[in-house]
Amino acid sequence: MDREELVARVTSEVMSRLGLPSGPSGTGAAGECDPCTAGGLCVEKRPEDVDSIIASGADRISATSGVGDAGERMASMIDHTVLKPSASREDIEKLCEEARRFRFASVCVNPCYVPLCAQMLRMTSVKVCTVVGFPLGANRSEVKAFETERAISDGAQEVDMVINVGALKSKDHELVESDIRAVVEMCRSIVVSKVIIEAALLTDEEKVTACTLAKAAGADFVKTSTGFGPGGATAHDVALMRGVVGEDMGVKAAGGIRDVETAEEMIAAGASRIGASASVKIVGG
Repeated sequence: MDREELVARVTSEVMSRLGLPSGPSGTGAAGECDPCTAGGLCVEKRPEDVDSIIASGADRISATSGVGDAGERMASMIDHTVLKPSASREDIEKLCEEARRFRFASVCVNPCYVPLCAQMLRMTSVKVCTVVGFPLGANRSEVKAFETERAISDGAQEVDMVINVGALKSKDHELVESDIRAVVEMCRSIVVSKVIIEAALLTDEEKVTACTLAKAAGADFVKTSTGFGPGGATAHDVALMRGVVGEDMGVKAAGGIRDVETAEEMIAAGASRIGASASVKIVGG
């Protein structure tokens, strides 16, 4: 079975199983959420949707720095994140100090700060995560591969890469898969690879295709969004992504987790990671 036949079959089966319409009308999150009122942070500003996201099977959820006492168990599931372009060295040093103090799973930072984080978190259990092709995903594959290789040599232990959204919308599935594989192969099964599909820009069928290609390329996680696009995580997207990748991969829902109640709900529903910038508040800092 060739790539196009596989993608078509998986798309049809997943859409049918979830009772979703096929074709251009399957707009998913982009058609359900008003980015003007939600401000691209559906999980934060539309808390009524959070329970559904958790119940849909998210493995990770992204949010920002600074979000009650959840204890060490919860802290070990959080990616403590600062990706804003204005982040200073002092911001990153504070991020690492908080991660070390609360024993978060990782810090997620822009590539230029990987060496600093690796130095500050040496001899701790906190991993260093960085982003590749961020936030647009429009870099050439060889550039993403180089970014990944350099980040790993600088000390990165997890890599979140952004797919080529334009190629996906052009139905150039071979390019999308090879683009993901270029990063995954650099990770060499030692560094965790996460694929950001930027779901708010995609139809349901395109989300299914993106997840199918990420799985075929050998990635460890799929992730809903960069946090810089027109929308964040929705229950609809998490359910759709989980339906495609099954239990073999992680699903990271990105955007707006700012309180312990939401985080606990995510974990109770099966989340294995929470990506947040409001991490300290979540764990009771």
